[in-house]
Amino acid sequence: MITFGVVLVILLVAQHRRPSGAGAEGTDELALTVRDLNSRIESLANELTQALEREQEGERRSRHLGELAGSIDLDEVLTRVLEAAGATPGADAALVTVAGTGAGTKPILAALGLSAEEAERQALAGSPDRSQVRSGAITYDHPETGNGDVEHLGGEPIRAGLAVPLPGEAGTVGMLTVFTRVPKRSFGPEQKRDLEELAERAGPAIENARRFREARQLADLDALTGLHNRRYFHDTLAREVARAHRYDRRLALIIFDLDDFKAINDRIGHLAGDAVLAEAADVISTVVRSADIACRVGGDEFAVILPESGLAEAEQLYARLQAALEQRPIGGAGRIRLSAGVAELAKGDDSRVFFERADDALYGAKEAGKGRAVAAGENSA
Repeated sequence: MITFGVVLVILLVAQHRRPSGAGAEGTDELALTVRDLNSRIESLANELTQALEREQEGERRSRHLGELAGSIDLDEVLTRVLEAAGATPGADAALVTVAGTGAGTKPILAALGLSAEEAERQALAGSPDRSQVRSGAITYDHPETGNGDVEHLGGEPIRAGLAVPLPGEAGTVGMLTVFTRVPKRSFGPEQKRDLEELAERAGPAIENARRFREARQLADLDALTGLHNRRYFHDTLAREVARAHRYDRRLALIIFDLDDFKAINDRIGHLAGDAVLAEAADVISTVVRSADIACRVGGDEFAVILPESGLAEAEQLYARLQAALEQRPIGGAGRIRLSAGVAELAKGDDSRVFFERADDALYGAKEAGKGRAVAAGENSA
């Protein structure tokens, strides 16, 4: 590569060797030579820069592709796919849409460079007629305002996209799409080949990670009630306690059981008793908030973890649960009542101490006459 220093040397030598009688003509020739050299050097520098960028981009892409099979965590796999797709030349955003696995299940969306609202609007599930396609190009024509600007809230709108299917063992797992916000920009054959190659590698990795997540979710559920099981409860409680302490957030816990459940079992039998637990769990699921974590701790004992909540919210949840169960006769048990212990996380609590305080309060509710909630450290609530 010719450096600027080399050019200076050439110019100095040329100036030194120029005949003393040379006039304006020689000076013009020298100026033309300098301009020509500068133009060539600039062109060469641009070519080298572009070659270096392509090489770096290829290295990043190869690294992303190689990392795809290195994890079975679905969130991590999706993040790596998005990073690789986002490195596509001209791409300002990327979106992965993973189809739901059962009737009524929502697709999983993961986005890079898109707002949540944009991701919802741009999500593609495949070709409209369910046929197999290699890719699909999308363009958007937006209305303009009076001053020539495009009407859009929150910055430049999506102008175009390129979507390719994510292949799996039994069909398409979902779609991978890249977008541009630059007017009149489109994705060419090279970008399409790159995205198809990425999809070929990403599809199996996403499918494996999704299966692993589904298996973990099944392992975390109680077979009888469909609520989270005891192991999941203690793992989650430990995580939520640590998070609440770290960020100085509130955390509440309610432990409750069905009053006189042993007598119910003795009267209607254990199989019917199991049906009572399952139906009670169904009521619990409909009453708790989406942010709350409902679990079956064991037998007829249940727990609900309430992030960002205190004693008041836990006591209100108990009242809603009690009202819902009293309004709905359950199997051969009729109308049942609950006893509960509630606690709010204290500064010195770890997850074990926190659970024990709520559990001790539950025993306090039993001793106080059942059908009530007792707060940790109090006689009754």
